[in-house]
Amino acid sequence: MFNQILTSSGEQLLQILYQSKSEIGTKRLTTRHFAQHFKMTYAQFTCALGFNDDIESLPDVIAIAGYEDYEQLAGIRNEYFTSDIYDRLGIRDVLQIYNHVARNTKNQQLMQYLMQRRLEQIEARIEATVNSIVIERYKKEMRSIYNDGVAQIDFAEKRLADTHSGFRALLNEVSMIAESKLIPVGDIFYRDGILPEEKRRLVMRGLVPQNLVEDRLLDQSISPQERKVLEEQLRAMR
Repeated sequence: MFNQILTSSGEQLLQILYQSKSEIGTKRLTTRHFAQHFKMTYAQFTCALGFNDDIESLPDVIAIAGYEDYEQLAGIRNEYFTSDIYDRLGIRDVLQIYNHVARNTKNQQLMQYLMQRRLEQIEARIEATVNSIVIERYKKEMRSIYNDGVAQIDFAEKRLADTHSGFRALLNEVSMIAESKLIPVGDIFYRDGILPEEKRRLVMRGLVPQNLVEDRLLDQSISPQERKVLEEQLRAMR
């Protein structure tokens, strides 16, 4: 039901809500009545409706669903999306949102801001608790951000600039960025801010051709550690 509300047209949303309203039968319906009827949490219902492509131009749908106006709906949606860590909004819901938002230019721009706030919350939780379940879901979420086309160049550049991030290593994020083709792999490979071990992984995954490794080794300014790593990888490629 989450994905149905997320992707429905305005006419379909009206039909869904009117039918549900008659089935529920309560005179004074609230948003939580609809959420319960759909067997969803309040957060799920708010985010599914709030990230629908057409919702901003559907005041009747918003009113029937129990929100005062679009601004209230968007505010609640943003709060849940950025602060809930796989609790009331599950990983499957989050992945469906990313997959959907990637096809809508307006929502994709909004998502650049929201997902940054969200990731800060998740990473703070991981640092505080080292919860393996949260870590695995976080990895899935990050793969979706890059693979589904939600991430944009500014996001990737900011992540690459954080050389000492333990999360970058945890995710093998440099390879994720290279595979997404947001930034050309040659550009990434030649950067001094990419660690030797990260470059090793790029080569091992077949993302860097032999000629780029050879050209990088011609640079006399690279660190001894990077030279050692690249020479080892070059021998393995021959």
